[in-house]
Amino acid sequence: MFTGLNQGVGTIHLHGEVVLVEPPTSFVPLTLGERISVDGVCLTVAELAGDGFFADVSEETLQRTTLGVKAARGGFVNLEPALRFSDRLGGHLVSGHIDGVGEVTTLEALQSSWNLGVLIKDASLGRYICEKASISLNGISLTVARSTNEGNSFTIAIIPHTWKSTALQHLAVGESVNLE
Repeated sequence: MFTGLNQGVGTIHLHGEVVLVEPPTSFVPLTLGERISVDGVCLTVAELAGDGFFADVSEETLQRTTLGVKAARGGFVNLEPALRFSDRLGGHLVSGHIDGVGEVTTLEALQSSWNLGVLIKDASLGRYICEKASISLNGISLTVARSTNEGNSFTIAIIPHTWKSTALQHLAVGESVNLE
């Protein structure tokens, strides 16, 4: 389990059948077998590699999430270590099991925040999205600011701290995002 509160932004690279995740140097010490949320996807540290780690990734994960595309191009990812029972819950409980993928439709810089519009690629997931509810987008705990009556799209409002401390700042219109 995770909280959706980002602990660092790293990069991900595809290495054959595994991915290499390179967290920032300030990221928590890693141990073999521990779980890390990588853009919202729960991955297991299979091998330590310098300051980073290798993780096995199934074909299922590569097909149902954005990790394969990001890893192929060396993209930025949000990172969070697994929750301990003694940790505070500042976000919401996030399992690391992606429900679907969305597409960024709008990215609007406002005076003191950003609005990010997302189209849900699997329309059946829209019934779970409602205004002021929590959603995890690329592993980040966020609040739905607006949702459409059709249930196929929503908007989130992003505050400056979240924008600066996550990989959301690297998103572009047309890019896919993991949803939970």
